[in-house]
Amino acid sequence: MSINTDTARKVAKLARIRVDEAELPALAEKLSSILGFMEQLNEVDVTGIEPMTGVTPMRLKRRADVVTDGNMQAAVLKNAPDAREGFFAVPKVVE
Repeated sequence: MSINTDTARKVAKLARIRVDEAELPALAEKLSSILGFMEQLNEVDVTGIEPMTGVTPMRLKRRADVVTDGNMQAAVLKNAPDAREGFFAVPKVVE
């Protein structure tokens, strides 16, 4: 399938991008090459192959889903510019 300049103009309008008239033939050629590559991919036989989300099989580490307080209050507040009574202290912004 090949894209002509009229179709490239319409695609540019739908994508809301400005393309000069002189650049439309190059855009049409690039879009045609993309569609050609997609046609090549459609020719590949993928029967019996499971879809995958990544190229390497990975399983995320799981942890128990329990509610905790984190036990990290001191470590978190250590980076605060101003902390009072175990909380972040911020300047008053509403008078």
